[in-house]
Amino acid sequence: MLTVTSPLAGRVIALDTVPDPVFAESMVGPGTAVEPTGGAVAAVAPIDGVLVSLHPHAFVVVSDDGRGVLVHLGIDTVQLNGEGFEPLLRRGDAVRRGDVVVRWDPGAVESAGRSPVCPVIALEAMADSLTGLTAGGHVVAGDQLFVWE
Repeated sequence: MLTVTSPLAGRVIALDTVPDPVFAESMVGPGTAVEPTGGAVAAVAPIDGVLVSLHPHAFVVVSDDGRGVLVHLGIDTVQLNGEGFEPLLRRGDAVRRGDVVVRWDPGAVESAGRSPVCPVIALEAMADSLTGLTAGGHVVAGDQLFVWE
């Protein structure tokens, strides 16, 4: 069992409402999303593990048992070429749940015409292996989003 926590504060929304079909149709994997609240934020690791992928707008942490969790900071944010994002770690770094990985400003993403919604995806998981998925509530960084059985 792997508890996946929120990388930032915001309102939890169902993955199928994310304004990107790749995420909304769970093509990358099942999960949920967080709509950020407030100004500039620090996105934190949702699980303990190793940072196996790090881009200014997205990162993947893989647990000791090989399960990967993708945090994508906004929708179509790759097109911003890193503007508004400040990665604080490096690929290959070990992280603990709650370690700050990237600082970013959801308001700047929105001002650039992109959605600041953050999908949190259980890579290569089966949808029925996730429990506790709920939408509509508010979370702070570190609150449980779901459990990966």
